[in-house]
Amino acid sequence: MIQHRTARAGVREADSGFSLLEVMIAIVVMSVALLALIASFAAAVSATQSAQEDLIARQKALEAMESIYTARNSQQIPFASVANTTNGGIFLPGALPLLCAGPDGLVGTADDVPCTTAAGAVCPDGGAECMVLPGPDGILGTADDVTMSLGNFTRTITLSPVQYPPGAGASLAGTTNPNMMAIAITVTYTKAGLPARSYTANGLITSYH
Repeated sequence: MIQHRTARAGVREADSGFSLLEVMIAIVVMSVALLALIASFAAAVSATQSAQEDLIARQKALEAMESIYTARNSQQIPFASVANTTNGGIFLPGALPLLCAGPDGLVGTADDVPCTTAAGAVCPDGGAECMVLPGPDGILGTADDVTMSLGNFTRTITLSPVQYPPGAGASLAGTTNPNMMAIAITVTYTKAGLPARSYTANGLITSYH
């Protein structure tokens, strides 16, 4: 009888399943993995929703940067004017709406003007730049085209003095290089349901052209 009970006990041990602790550990591991998957999925959805705005922000920052280089190269403005108004230049500081360039051909200056559509109408949102996009038919230039306002975008043009590097010599190291400025152009936008996003273009500009 003792041998029979021992055999039955062995059978019960062989048939035993997962313990409660093992099940709880498995649930925790699965929960962590699911949370990571949900977070990555949310990030992918957010990037998809703002892909068009990200492209516009990049384009507008690079356009402003290129216009400054062009003005320098063509001697449209003296190099001393390539600075913010707080430092004697012509570029307004701070985040500004995306208005169109005025007579000086440069955005971010005091003579910026409201933008207009190809039909001559002033863009909405105070004249901030606007774009005509294809409507439901997916074809540009048809009656169902829609106007996209960039009133939710701002552009910040920051120009900063550049110092000579330590290897420039004892007399120049740490002093300001009068022939070079650092440019940072940041375009920021907001969209319902998403945090504000921005794109920054950085560059250096010299008095030489």
